[in-house]
Amino acid sequence: MKLGYTIVYVPDVKASLQFFATAFGFELKFLHESGTYGELATGETTLAFAAHELGHGNFPGGHVAASESQKPLGMELGLVTADVAGAHTRALQAGATELAAPSQKPWGQVVSYVRAPDGTLIELCSPMGA
Repeated sequence: MKLGYTIVYVPDVKASLQFFATAFGFELKFLHESGTYGELATGETTLAFAAHELGHGNFPGGHVAASESQKPLGMELGLVTADVAGAHTRALQAGATELAAPSQKPWGQVVSYVRAPDGTLIELCSPMGA
């Protein structure tokens, strides 16, 4: 077993792909012609986005839309970088909302939190033990 991909349900797949490309430099891996599903090349695990409409079809009882929630959902995407402050600044310039400025944790890791325009909670962190 291995983690193959993470799918985030969003109101506008193309806009989410563009935000992550602009803010973090990820390249487009795939965008379905319908515009309702797309993937970014992020390393071994794929980061994907799907339209809320697909979520409604997959989950007859509905789902919680991060884009509609006042508070971030209880899950995050963790992006590892040697330059947390720079990534944090680029994310804000690309339209993210700051939740916590970069700070050093007691275990030595530098961590910040932003929220993407689509509501996704993102942790920006330095590598463990760096």
